[in-house]
Amino acid sequence: MPGNEKLFALDKTGDVKHTEQSLLEQDVAKLKESLGQRPEPAVNPPFIIVSGLPGTGKSFFCRKLAARFPCCIVESDAMRKTLFPSPEYSAAENNRLFSACHKLIESLLNEGTPVIFDATNLSERHRERLYNIADRTGARLILVRVVAPPSIAYERLQGRKGHHDPEDKSDADWTVYKRMRRSEDKIWRNHFVVDTSRDITPALDRIVKILER
Repeated sequence: MPGNEKLFALDKTGDVKHTEQSLLEQDVAKLKESLGQRPEPAVNPPFIIVSGLPGTGKSFFCRKLAARFPCCIVESDAMRKTLFPSPEYSAAENNRLFSACHKLIESLLNEGTPVIFDATNLSERHRERLYNIADRTGARLILVRVVAPPSIAYERLQGRKGHHDPEDKSDADWTVYKRMRRSEDKIWRNHFVVDTSRDITPALDRIVKILER
């Protein structure tokens, strides 16, 4: 009958969307399970977005902060390997990973769980999605840019070769650093800058003081 082709096309589109939604829900459930025990829920929980190039010490900073103020760390490198044990770092893989991370973060914040998002977060366009999550959930947004001199980042990234650190989930090397540096956008909102080549205790003290208000 005339029009059956259009109806079939619509049904097919609906099936694809349903499949994508189902996959997203499965990914989020898998990531949530990997987090283990989470801190006690709070009203208007903090959402700390950490950004920075590879080798600048983002994960080191996040662990130190979580030790001072209990938070659930959503680390993109660890989340990637939970979903993709042998990651390819393709565009499709990135889209699936960050869709799941964003959905996971929103779910955690809605439950009152304080969250630290540990990822490069270099694009303002991508950060805007995170700002929107904070708005929707009523979370207290705190932005932190982690930096280190290029020479220090280079030494750290070179040090990954042949040295297995179970806490280091990143595969980024100096080539990735140089490529990402070209795409780093300025953070236009108020934010902290933490240089991990120096003592980060004063910065931690300032951030924890705000978190404890």
